[in-house]
Amino acid sequence: MHGAQVMSEPNSVWNFLSNHAHVLICLAENPRARMRDVAISIGITERAAMRIVGHLAEAGVITRHKEGRRNRYVIHRRQHLRHPLAAHCTIGSLLSMVQSTPRT
Repeated sequence: MHGAQVMSEPNSVWNFLSNHAHVLICLAENPRARMRDVAISIGITERAAMRIVGHLAEAGVITRHKEGRRNRYVIHRRQHLRHPLAAHCTIGSLLSMVQSTPRT
């Protein structure tokens, strides 16, 4: 291809999903996940994962419930995605597309 660069590396510099989506997917897979484990699985810092969880909670996408020393996260699957191009889709439809074990 003339003038175009083809990226063939599986871990290239971009992803189709944002870190926010990745955090959401991790919490859908394990609602009692520790932020440390979420951060490691995504490849971000624990502080960044905590900040993203804050964003998701502020947007009404998740709710945190304290259980002893840990948190349990409830995902509001009927909430719609924020971007105008995807606003017709729900959090649940996104998760059902990417989760390894789909939930209803």
